[in-house]
Amino acid sequence: MVLLIGCMPLAAQKQNDNVVQKVQKALAAAQVPTPLQEKILADIKSNPEPFIESVKGVLAQDSYLWKLVDKTHGLDQTYEPEDLITLKNGSYLLNRSGLQLRKEAAQALETMAKAAKVDGVPLVVSSCYRSYDYQKQVYERNVKSMGQAAADRESAKPGHSQHQLGLAVDFGSIDDSFAKTAQSRWLIKNAWRYGWSLSYPEHLEQVTGYRWESWHYRYVGLELSKFIRTYFDDIQQYALAFLYYYAAGQP
Repeated sequence: MVLLIGCMPLAAQKQNDNVVQKVQKALAAAQVPTPLQEKILADIKSNPEPFIESVKGVLAQDSYLWKLVDKTHGLDQTYEPEDLITLKNGSYLLNRSGLQLRKEAAQALETMAKAAKVDGVPLVVSSCYRSYDYQKQVYERNVKSMGQAAADRESAKPGHSQHQLGLAVDFGSIDDSFAKTAQSRWLIKNAWRYGWSLSYPEHLEQVTGYRWESWHYRYVGLELSKFIRTYFDDIQQYALAFLYYYAAGQP
């Protein structure tokens, strides 16, 4: 005979309780704001399957799609994606030659750019993959030109740039004027549909570590982009930090 609590078998109830506890610990470790934590926990307590299945699906993907790369979590100096391809003008325009992305991200970029073009919004790609050594040059140049504090607000130290993943794209002018363009408006509305996520939103510098970069999008895959949008208010940092701690079983 199976002991029931309400309509749920005891074993299933215990399993759900364990999942809720693990999610709660990961949300806290990721410093997700309390109201958002409460919303997520309420959702999974009432119906845990959609959230847990989404997490399982995301974690089953290429781990670099959900890898946390920020000011405190970095990449090894020797890391270079094995499937980098050099971009060619397609449905998007290239600001310069020699730009590279991982193959899956490049394909997703082409698909997204084709959709934007149909809507009358040509996307301009200005920066993509950067090696550890190249990022070191970028960072040191910014420190020299604007000082340490200012550079740290908008330039990642080597090993801590999402560009090293080969999954990030800077669009358009790579400055604040981009936010007022048709490209920016289209991406804000539609990028998630193609697996892309804005990395550094406005008013969230204390969360991401960087000032607003309206031009910087990271390819995370369609499943993860939907997860970020559905459960984490479309804030990439919260979702990636949560997945980091959830996968590690921390704290």
